[in-house]
Amino acid sequence: MNKNVGSTDRLVRILLGIGLLLLAFEGPRTAWGYVGLVPLITGLLGYCPLYRAFGRKSLGTTMP
Repeated sequence: MNKNVGSTDRLVRILLGIGLLLLAFEGPRTAWGYVGLVPLITGLLGYCPLYRAFGRKSLGTTMP
């Protein structure tokens, strides 16, 4: 499993995942907050299966 998620993308995914997970424990306390596990796990692993399926990667790319 090769990494295909860059550092900025990883940071955004981790923060988004934590934010969504907080919805499951704080705030409205809905089960939708568990969707935050997906960006959190992909951010921690540095690998996104959807990027692989579509032939994309954010690793090694820079913004102009």
